[in-house]
Amino acid sequence: MADTNLAVIILAAGEGTRMRSAKPKVLHELAGRPLIGHVLSAAESLEPAHVVLVVRHQRERVEAAARELLPQIEIAVQSDVPGTGSAAEAGLALLDDDFVGDVLITSGDVPLLDGDALDKFVSQHRASGAAASVLTAQYADPSGYGRIVRSAAGDIEAIVEHRDATDDQLLIDEVNSGTYVFQANDLRQSLTGIGTDNAQNEKYLTDAIADLVAQGRPVSAQIIDDPVLVEGVNDRVQLSALATELNHRILAKWQRAGVTIQDTASTWIDVTVELGQDVTLLPGTLLQGTTVVQDEATIGPDTTLVDTEVGFGAEVVRTHALSARIGEHANVGPFAYLRPGTVLGADGKIGTFVETKNVTIGQGAKLPHLSYAGDAEIGEGSNIGAGTIFANYDGVHKHRSVVGPQVRTGAHNVFVAPVHIGAGVYSGAGTIIRKDVPAGALAITKAPQVNNEGWVIEHRAGSVSAEAAEAQHNTAEQ
Repeated sequence: MADTNLAVIILAAGEGTRMRSAKPKVLHELAGRPLIGHVLSAAESLEPAHVVLVVRHQRERVEAAARELLPQIEIAVQSDVPGTGSAAEAGLALLDDDFVGDVLITSGDVPLLDGDALDKFVSQHRASGAAASVLTAQYADPSGYGRIVRSAAGDIEAIVEHRDATDDQLLIDEVNSGTYVFQANDLRQSLTGIGTDNAQNEKYLTDAIADLVAQGRPVSAQIIDDPVLVEGVNDRVQLSALATELNHRILAKWQRAGVTIQDTASTWIDVTVELGQDVTLLPGTLLQGTTVVQDEATIGPDTTLVDTEVGFGAEVVRTHALSARIGEHANVGPFAYLRPGTVLGADGKIGTFVETKNVTIGQGAKLPHLSYAGDAEIGEGSNIGAGTIFANYDGVHKHRSVVGPQVRTGAHNVFVAPVHIGAGVYSGAGTIIRKDVPAGALAITKAPQVNNEGWVIEHRAGSVSAEAAEAQHNTAEQ
């Protein structure tokens, strides 16, 4: 149900210089989504009246990515005044003056803070009756974080930055996560009254908290149960650490749902992947994008599937597949490369060192060995011989070939597209098919074999081949 009394403001205006990247920090990916994608998903799950994204650095790239992920997103641009307070002020300006609900403020670089945690935080804030709430965490080593100083009643007295803390305050293990809920009018008033009179010349959102405390308004601190959720990304070391942590949680979720994962250290699954019961994932498996694996399928080892559908009971071994569909009980690999548009029917086979693209392979049909099939249709039950090439490109355009059902082709065939091979056709080894073959025919390329006797002995005299030939000739003459 939509929460008409809630607005979410996401701060994503920073440059992220510590990433050392031409790409905006919030667009770096984690488990199949950019950082901002995880935050937007969490915000959207709350069904708020507004989701506002505050941008500045490379605003066009960040805005375009955000709109693709959440079309109804509202975009605010931070002014030249730096700081989280200035960013929040820009986001707040997009809300109607008559919006008097709660404003949840979070950051675009905190990807693990999910919808459940945010919903709990907002609920706790509302139950507390406070003018504002701060989401906090407790760390064994709180170095670098702003400390939460509480009153005897448990309300916040101050948020003290690490560099400004006294020796006693440095012993506090509760820290500010940078996630807040304010009542809208209180936030408007407090932001108006604070400035940039500090060492960094920034407008701090924590000063709005200090203003409310100075007014005697209650400000609560809600300690999150799982402190990892509020860890942010400032550099690639932290990005890698959170990627590992998130992947560990994704794997555990699927294991609890009935998926066997033999080696969690080498298995990676995006948040957008769907798996059925009794799926088995072998070491070295990467499942990415919108990949779906149905019940009882086995994937791996050493397999990457991107935006690929795998049917019930299928087996995919040492394969790289992009935007492919693999039917139930089908078999793929090892060392297969399935490119976009590959559709393998039930009980079909794409075998060792086979590459496919824009090809439909019918039920029970097989493309077993050392072949390339592009822009083709292979009928039900057909078997394509080893080393076959569908020559689909004439240097300007690509053309499509059709192989009918129950066809048996010999090894090392070449189908020069576009050709149509009728039902039940056989072809001989080494056949090059340049024109259509009617149903039930045998297609062969006739060329006489020529043996030029004595050529090696005459033209390669002194070679090991010539010596072997001479030895066999001498033996035969004895």
